[in-house]
Amino acid sequence: MAALINSFAAVKLSNNKTHFKTHSFLHSSSLSFTRRRLTIRAADTDTNEVKAEAPDKAPLKDGSSFNQLLGIKGAAQETNIWKIRLQLTKPVTWPPLIWGVVCGAAASGNFHWTPEDVAKSILCMLMSGPCLTGYTQTLNDWYDREIDAINEPYRPIPSGVISENEVITQIWVLFLAGLVLAGGLDVWAGHKFPILFYLALGGSFISYIYSAPPLKLKQNGWIGNFALGSSYISLPWWAGQALFGTLTPDIIVLTLLYSIAGLGIAIVNDFKSVEGDRAMGLQSIPVAFGTEAAKWICVGAIDITQLSVAGYLLGAGKPYYALGLLGLILPQVYFQFQYLLKDPVKYDVKYQASAQPFLILGLLVTALATSH
Repeated sequence: MAALINSFAAVKLSNNKTHFKTHSFLHSSSLSFTRRRLTIRAADTDTNEVKAEAPDKAPLKDGSSFNQLLGIKGAAQETNIWKIRLQLTKPVTWPPLIWGVVCGAAASGNFHWTPEDVAKSILCMLMSGPCLTGYTQTLNDWYDREIDAINEPYRPIPSGVISENEVITQIWVLFLAGLVLAGGLDVWAGHKFPILFYLALGGSFISYIYSAPPLKLKQNGWIGNFALGSSYISLPWWAGQALFGTLTPDIIVLTLLYSIAGLGIAIVNDFKSVEGDRAMGLQSIPVAFGTEAAKWICVGAIDITQLSVAGYLLGAGKPYYALGLLGLILPQVYFQFQYLLKDPVKYDVKYQASAQPFLILGLLVTALATSH
């Protein structure tokens, strides 16, 4: 749930840095309640300085309107507030979460093509994708505004096209909407224990500590990227499986293993942000190890994880599923040499668009294998 979940989401497998916001829940921020507004101010950031910096660098007048709606780089400048709000949620990052719900439902073995089950799955996808992943992405952009002022100063927050109060309102609305949907699904499914609600809440918390100080997990490339990968692969799978069946320990372990591949995908999004990460002291994998080493760490995490899962399926007496997964790994390796290993900054979008579909199809193959 995006960021759950990213349900996940909350629980970044995406073209952009996909990242994940109370005395304890908002420990590093101060909250001011007035009659008119709720304001959250990050203790270590001066928003006015960022807004003053960005416009001189930003324009990108020839950007793409389509990219703007997807929330990826190369976006056109926009003044319509609803298009800007959509851009902040980065719709391009929703599909992995939505697909994760599909995999979880398939793994449960209890999904049926009835109007009721389809409606439940759609609400679970809405919770995981637009609501909690949207919350995660908006939250991340808020806490990344200083970095974005260096890397992508034309983005909505550093360029000043959306106000502080509008961003904070969006974060809260998406967060609360995700929790309401999760609780409603628990009631609909007849759960005695509100597992979907707690998955959504837990994923949202991971999103917060991923982006916000003092923990700011993204400061450490290994911990931050694994938290991101698990939120994009494990959490929505768990949500889908819990909605239609029972979440078992072996599935939890298997999906957490698969999340190492998500760590590799997260590294892809770090290459374009090396300058800003280095300036802000974030130890992403490309900053810590250099671009050349990071490329091989990235492909190793993606490929070795999937090969290990294929080996697990073979050992479990499911050779056809194992062969199917191996067949889906081969085109990923091809696109790694074609794009990622040549130039991860120049070809990051092409690599993601080409290779990621085979990765998520492999997830479905694994889910179907576990359901039988």
